[in-house]
Amino acid sequence: MSRPRPHTGGNPGGGGRTTAPSAARGPSTSPAPSAARGPSAPTGPRAWARDLVMGMRFAAGGGREGWIRTALTATGVALGVAVLLLCSSVPPLLDAWHGREKARENLGQVHPPPPSDRTLLHASVDTTFRGTPIRGRLVRPDGAHPPVPPGIGRFPGPGRMLVSPALKELLDSPRGALLRDRLDYKIAGVIGDDGLLGPRELTYVAQSATLSAADGNRIDHFGTNWQPPPVRAPVVLLVVMTCVTLMTPVLVFIGTSVRFGNERRERRLAALRLVGADVRTTRRIASGEALFGALLGLAGGGALFLAGRQCASVITLWDVNVFPSDVAPSPLAAALIAVLVPTAAVVVTLFAQRGITVEPLGIVRNRPALRRRLWWRVALPAAGILLLVPLARERPWHDTPLHTVALAAGAMSLLLGVTALLPWLVDAVVGRLHGGPVPWQLAVRRLQWNSGSATRAVSAITVAVAGAIAIHMLMTGMQAGYARAYAESGKVPRIGLWGNADGWPRTQRALDALRATPGVTAVRGTIDANIGRLPADGHPSSAATPSTLAVGSCAALRKVARLDSCRDGEVYLTDAAGRDPALAPGARVSLNPPYTQEDPQPPHPWTIPAAARGARLLDHGRGPDRVAYDLLATPSALDVGRLGHPTMEFKVDFDRGTPDAVEHIRNTVARINPAMTEYSAVDNPHDAQYTSVRQGLFAGAALTLLLIGSGLIISTVEQLHERRRLLSTLDAYGTRRATLGWSVLWQTALPVALGLGLALCCGLALGALLLTMIDSAVTVDWPVVAGTAGIGGGMIFFVTLLSLPPLWRMMRPDGLRTE
Repeated sequence: MSRPRPHTGGNPGGGGRTTAPSAARGPSTSPAPSAARGPSAPTGPRAWARDLVMGMRFAAGGGREGWIRTALTATGVALGVAVLLLCSSVPPLLDAWHGREKARENLGQVHPPPPSDRTLLHASVDTTFRGTPIRGRLVRPDGAHPPVPPGIGRFPGPGRMLVSPALKELLDSPRGALLRDRLDYKIAGVIGDDGLLGPRELTYVAQSATLSAADGNRIDHFGTNWQPPPVRAPVVLLVVMTCVTLMTPVLVFIGTSVRFGNERRERRLAALRLVGADVRTTRRIASGEALFGALLGLAGGGALFLAGRQCASVITLWDVNVFPSDVAPSPLAAALIAVLVPTAAVVVTLFAQRGITVEPLGIVRNRPALRRRLWWRVALPAAGILLLVPLARERPWHDTPLHTVALAAGAMSLLLGVTALLPWLVDAVVGRLHGGPVPWQLAVRRLQWNSGSATRAVSAITVAVAGAIAIHMLMTGMQAGYARAYAESGKVPRIGLWGNADGWPRTQRALDALRATPGVTAVRGTIDANIGRLPADGHPSSAATPSTLAVGSCAALRKVARLDSCRDGEVYLTDAAGRDPALAPGARVSLNPPYTQEDPQPPHPWTIPAAARGARLLDHGRGPDRVAYDLLATPSALDVGRLGHPTMEFKVDFDRGTPDAVEHIRNTVARINPAMTEYSAVDNPHDAQYTSVRQGLFAGAALTLLLIGSGLIISTVEQLHERRRLLSTLDAYGTRRATLGWSVLWQTALPVALGLGLALCCGLALGALLLTMIDSAVTVDWPVVAGTAGIGGGMIFFVTLLSLPPLWRMMRPDGLRTE
């Protein structure tokens, strides 16, 4: 039975809640539901299925207006589904990326195999070219059947290399001229996709006939059980917050999309009531209409995701570049999205129908004017803050599953709290507004009458702006921290180098070659090694910490310690803190101490000259130059060949004003020994990475706001269409178009302005909590904040501009005609 309908004499200006007059009760206007259903009407799941299918038929056969409404719903859902599929593809993407890295790598085995027909020497020769890392591997097969990594059919011959397509493109271009001098190998082919982490990776594999066992590792297979190191707290925060910031406004937008055309749908449902359908049936039919649009959106979102992932090959974030085929959600995630999105469409529609009663000749709002309660709207962001504050107070912040869940839940609660507070804030503000120009009064009166549709569309903008502000604050703090660290360590333009030493003459030639390199202003080089006690002294060789020894020219040693006088052949004992007391003039030490007790080494005895003098170390602070040497020796005082695992240590100062000085130094190092390792602060990869990510996020936020703005345009035009009779009446009374145009502007501007204010407060609070978690100073990138808020504010004029043509079309007296 139908509910009793209230009297229809409500004030259309805002006092009543009936959208259409109700007919008098009678058998001719309100037939019993059983008369339409018949005695065999299905119930339970069969009734649900029948009514949902009927609603889908209405959506598909509703003519031009029905298809427009369905297309709008499908478009909104499709964009949301594409974003959800992208976010759910991140874990499988990283698994595939790390899997290929493991399959192609082996930088040493615990028990190296003996040389055989199936082994090879393998060395890492990574380098950097103008801030871009290049992965390099040198090989020297021991036989005819060496192991081969994925993507390579067979190794190239001596002096040849296989390169990735991106590296080949770089080497063939004019900007790769300096790099061609460094990679002095002939290109013999291209590495296949199986051997690449991504299509834009720069990598090569070359065979070197001069690769020695000291510079590489002997292996008999590729593939390792290497596990990626745990992600640091700042990166965890960034990843979690990016996912939350992307997904939260999308979920809000999907909820808004399935309600497009709600008022038109209600009029159709009233006609169904007229022919005998009951209230529950009409609600299920309405859900079927929304379900049809959601299913089309689900299919469209899948197609949009498949088309969009083709762009994966041109995007590189934190040196991660993947193939389009890697961007694929897990089957479980895809199944959940396929089930939950249509289900959400049905639930949202039923939720929207809960406050109305569909009657045969109209819609009755069966509840009094809604009073929005504040307590639960404040409780939602408060719960988010309560979850985040303990994480911000923890020192240091650890990446644990519990902390990750708390971070995601707290951030999402805080962002969703903005959407919960916005309707209350809009009602509280517009309820206190009175007077003003006619356009202002029209806009305020409309919002006082019904602000739900306006706040629903603006909620997604609010969440997107708040999340973007928080993410940018986090990235600004992280980037500033890296910039300060590199500025401190890179005050002196210097590059540090180390590699295996092979006698002092070779080290001297390397020093001469570096001094002759363009842009180099000074070079210091030593041969470093460990020395220890002899077992014969009554102490196990591992009982004392090994001492450090530096062998170098007098000029090089004077850069380390203060020497009164120096001549080749002299030895010095330094004042290093904690120096082994066994180191004294005339003491016998081992030049080949073991690294561990389980790996004994034959001692190489050496006697410290009785004429060894003392020297005071220079203070180099805490930089990479700070090495507390215990013993200093000139080249003729010690046979370097007797040292166990000696390394060349170079410090190269250069002139920043010389073009490509760093690249010339790297080219020289490649000629000396390509296996040498560089450590320096001349390149700050984080700066470029964070800048690119920040720009990408800003562009993503702008696109998200444009997407949500399109929904706001649709909602505004839909409201205008529902009020076309009123607009025609106003036009018949002589109301100017400019008056109604300004009313549309204010009607859109008020919720957006209030939403942006909430977003600013929420974003700043969330960003401050995140920066506190990583022990960073709370900094705000005001231009980005202003730009993000400006884009949101620009939606006001964009929506108003696109709403004017339909507004003017509806302002015609013929709109008063009734059939």
